[in-house]
Amino acid sequence: MGSCLSAESRSPLPSSPSGSLGVRRRKNSKRRLGPRTSPFDSRREEQLHKIPGRMFLNGASDFASLFTQQGKKGTNQDAMIVWENFGSRTDTVFCGVFDGHGPYGHMVAKRVRDSLPLKLSQHWEVNINEDVLKEISLNTTGSMNSEDTAFISADEESRPSFDLEETEKQPEIFQALKESFLKAFKVMDRELRMHTNIDCFCSGTTAVTLVKQGQDLVIGNVGDSRAVLGTRDKDGSLVAIQLTVDLKPNLPGEAERIRRFKGRVFALQDEPEVARVWLPNNDSPGLAMARAFGDFCLKDFGLISVPEISYRRLSEKDEFVVLATDGVKKQGISFAE
Repeated sequence: MGSCLSAESRSPLPSSPSGSLGVRRRKNSKRRLGPRTSPFDSRREEQLHKIPGRMFLNGASDFASLFTQQGKKGTNQDAMIVWENFGSRTDTVFCGVFDGHGPYGHMVAKRVRDSLPLKLSQHWEVNINEDVLKEISLNTTGSMNSEDTAFISADEESRPSFDLEETEKQPEIFQALKESFLKAFKVMDRELRMHTNIDCFCSGTTAVTLVKQGQDLVIGNVGDSRAVLGTRDKDGSLVAIQLTVDLKPNLPGEAERIRRFKGRVFALQDEPEVARVWLPNNDSPGLAMARAFGDFCLKDFGLISVPEISYRRLSEKDEFVVLATDGVKKQGISFAE
């Protein structure tokens, strides 16, 4: 689903300033073409598609069901994946839904679908060994630039605080996977920035992902796709519990960070309910989310790809989890339904 637009042909709210500068690339960035696929990428995709237990097309297994269909806005930019026996662990599954936007959003979504699980699995293996983890942490801390530090600090400030006792109660899998999610998402976004065959300057994707191991559920979320739990209440009725927050620009913490980095947040007159992110001096691109992979035109102005990470211990009352894009809501279907 597309989430970007230009306000040049539409009227912003009176309180929002209008600029005259166009969207410009950094001088040292080369224009990257979208539609080309290298032979290496083709072979890589072919190998991935042969992995047992990895599903990415409409279909179902004993554990999961996947479905997507063409909407009314042209190219279907959604991607999805279920990977059973994730990381060669028989009791573990990875699931993800990715909603692309922009001219090459469908390519960004597929790239993240194919690469992010691999990166998460690799970092998870590393984090199991504490000595290796400490060594990597020391090496990466010195190489972080001010932009990375600022964005991670801003993300930490926007999260609710937890006392020490509550933190200590978190299971080991959550602590290991939390670190793995953070690193995998960071490396994934860097890879997109350097990708030679996909132009991610004004294209990107959401990512709502989870790892389930036994009864432990860890979720990493960027953007406005959503995870919803179907569970039974005390009367036995099936109810929906939202497990993620839609990371929209109108959230106070998200808006504060964006404005701190000179980005702007406002809605257009003809859709006042949709807050969007804009460049400092130009009414574009109008991104309707505060976090995303790609969209490098906004990465200097408050947009980040740092995931919100949460944990839930599943119980016998919990029936299933739905991962879905905001296109479900736009079709008039509520998540409760």
